[in-house]
Amino acid sequence: MNKKHALNIANENQFGDDENRDTDTQADDIDNGNKNIDHANVNDITNKNNNNNTDMYKLGVPKSTWPVTSTNKEQDKWITLPHPGDSDMTVTVPPFWSLPVHNNELMPREKALAIGTCIEPDSNGNFQRGDECPLDKRTIFVAIASYRDWQCKHTVTSIFHRAKNPERIRVAVVDQIVEGDDICDEPIQETCQTMPDQDICKYHDQIDNYRMDAPLAVGPVFARHIGHRQYRGEYYSMQSDAHVTFTQDWDVDIISQQEATGDEMTVMTTYLTDIVGSIDEKTGKSLRNTRPIMCNTDYEGGPQGTHLRHMSQPEQEPPGDLTMPQLEPWWAAGFSFSRGHFVVNVPYDFYQPMIFQGEEMSIGIRGFTIGYDYYAPQRSVCFHHYAALNQNRANVPHFWENNKKYAG
Repeated sequence: MNKKHALNIANENQFGDDENRDTDTQADDIDNGNKNIDHANVNDITNKNNNNNTDMYKLGVPKSTWPVTSTNKEQDKWITLPHPGDSDMTVTVPPFWSLPVHNNELMPREKALAIGTCIEPDSNGNFQRGDECPLDKRTIFVAIASYRDWQCKHTVTSIFHRAKNPERIRVAVVDQIVEGDDICDEPIQETCQTMPDQDICKYHDQIDNYRMDAPLAVGPVFARHIGHRQYRGEYYSMQSDAHVTFTQDWDVDIISQQEATGDEMTVMTTYLTDIVGSIDEKTGKSLRNTRPIMCNTDYEGGPQGTHLRHMSQPEQEPPGDLTMPQLEPWWAAGFSFSRGHFVVNVPYDFYQPMIFQGEEMSIGIRGFTIGYDYYAPQRSVCFHHYAALNQNRANVPHFWENNKKYAG
């Protein structure tokens, strides 16, 4: 493995002149605090578009458009950082779309609505239309971190196939694989040349796949950090695991729940219910009237000592008089749906290698302290494939097979 260029990304198209890149400055590009994130990139974008939307830049929000150019097609803008598990190696990653915009205070509604694209522009050609954009035209960014997961391509297929408006969805995958593994953005059957009607083929331009050599993986925080870097100003942002199946018209359902709260800072999040017995395979609709909610927590022991862990209450039907999602105290990494500015304001920390238990505490506390509210969805729009009830997942590799390679 080349120690200088550690990652095999996007057909091995690496920077050819990294010696001239200021990696010391770029190493300050750390999510925890976000004081020095991609200033050169943000300034460059601002200068190019300032004349087009002066008011937006007064708010500190970059201009965005639709459709989004794949980050893999803009590798000349990528930056180089030390690998979080081994500083002798470097990684090349996409720049963030924006600095955090909260300024350590509650965001005014004007700024919050300046973030988020519509698939149709207004009469002035502006795709950032705020709540003037119809609900069915608001874009959705989906971040997925996958570690050698054969079901990832099935998850991506489900996202597009069961969406009522798939044209407004963009999926960003961080695909940590070795040679011979299934690839997240390749079709389930044959090829796109022989079977072009598959969803991954039809919507391939709306899938960004950042491929990484699996031995370089150091846990979900690292992978999901890179996923957040692929956000490009979509109206909503969603995060899910790589082994999830969605229900029919999930996009319309989850947006209706989001908007029912009347809370710009809503983050709907939960530990998903198991797929077994949950979806009608003919209609794609949910078979459950219950919903998972996270109101419990407990201390759990392990090799590294005792740590706090979130837990779900026994799953039940929501109260009959409840017409919107219910507030809860915790945030879950396996499913999160919010406005796009949540990804901007609370990105994953780059330098937390080998963290599994604890990532949810970090995001949850950081989000809460700048004003985000966590809600349990009133209805489940997707279901999880758990290994305990799915023998096909029993032998799926995990990132900790690399734990002897790094100090952690």
